[in-house]
Amino acid sequence: MAGENAPVQPGGATAVSERPAESALTGWVTIVWDDPVNMMDYVTHVFSTYFGYPEAKAADLMLQVHNNGKAVVSTGGREQMEADVDAMHGYGLWATLEQA
Repeated sequence: MAGENAPVQPGGATAVSERPAESALTGWVTIVWDDPVNMMDYVTHVFSTYFGYPEAKAADLMLQVHNNGKAVVSTGGREQMEADVDAMHGYGLWATLEQA
């Protein structure tokens, strides 16, 4: 019978051992927030320069920030998203990371 060796929780429930999800390695996002300081051309330049996005994609992301108040500009592992947030701060942009 499957689960015979699974630990039993109080109340008779069976605990399920979970492996670390792949999303722990790739399930984070960097969000850039709209601010009253940076010009749209500058934000587009940052996205193009730092992330290597083509001008059209960088402009689209900038418009998302401008029109929606925020945009997800990168996805990946937590450490990389922390680095991206730090880089955005270095460019003077407001950015945060969160789990996707």
